Amino acid sequence: MTQRTHREVHLAGRPRGPLTEDLFEIVEVPVPEPGPGQVLVRNTVMGVAAVMRTLMEETSVVPMPSYQIGEPLYGAAVGEVVAAPGTDFTPGDLVEHHFGWREYALLDADRAHRLDPGLLPDPAAYLSQGPTAWMGVVRGAEVRPGDTVFITGAAGGVGSLAGQIARLRGAARIIGSTGSPEEADRLIKEFGYDAVVIRGAGSFEEQLRKAAPEGLDAVFDNVGGEQLRAALAVANRRARVALVGALSAQLSPGGTSTIELDTLSLLARSITLRGVALYEHLDLIPEWNQRFGEGLRDGSLTFPHARLQGIEQAPRALRELTEGRHLGAVVVELGG
Repeated sequence: MTQRTHREVHLAGRPRGPLTEDLFEIVEVPVPEPGPGQVLVRNTVMGVAAVMRTLMEETSVVPMPSYQIGEPLYGAAVGEVVAAPGTDFTPGDLVEHHFGWREYALLDADRAHRLDPGLLPDPAAYLSQGPTAWMGVVRGAEVRPGDTVFITGAAGGVGSLAGQIARLRGAARIIGSTGSPEEADRLIKEFGYDAVVIRGAGSFEEQLRKAAPEGLDAVFDNVGGEQLRAALAVANRRARVALVGALSAQLSPGGTSTIELDTLSLLARSITLRGVALYEHLDLIPEWNQRFGEGLRDGSLTFPHARLQGIEQAPRALRELTEGRHLGAVVVELGG
């Protein structure tokens, strides 16, 4: 039986720096009734991502609608169909959609994607940022056997999978960046990184040159800023640089972080810079899910993530993600 009310997380204000609890409001509202062609979903797990901090701004360069004050936030979620009149969905179907931040979601049937409950051993794994990591390694940086690869933001939901994928692609040496010695140790011991450079522990370029004495063949950049500048300085001739994320801009006041490019040096070394965004590579998602399921079962891949319980923890989950408090993805359980 569907309950009468449910909870949503609404945007209560625009951030002016680090995220605070007063920017969010948890509101109890009636559970909506589906009409013909609509699907009512009971959400069981939702994900948070750094881009959500950007969407809290009134305007942004991200090609996604900004969150509106007084309205629910949105983001990826997985749940079970409760009712779906006039559609080919049936109660109990497992689906993914982008109406997270609420316990029940009402959406048009064409905005729900049916999932195979047996493909991944944990439904939350559908919320991994693996498709972005797979895209950046395979199509962006074009990682090849024998490459020395540098992955910025290696402890995040994307980076913690990108290192594993680079190893599967035959990379000989994988270097990551992160913000603490503790995370660096975990990346080496648990996730197959050969070396890690630490933000704030001296000259970033000098650390990177020491970690990659023979230079870099491929770069997977999640961060931008000084880390991208250092990677370009250390890149070998014909290196491939994938621009996958921009955390230094997303998490900075004003949302900008720029670097100067020595274009003559890039030309002389025939270096490729390529911006890649998942919305242009959606065909990779089924391929990734298949490979992810196989890897989780045979042990060749893991799903690093933190799990918080209850929708009331969703604001905290996003705040802690932006503060770098967790290694891997961050998901919120909304109910069993």
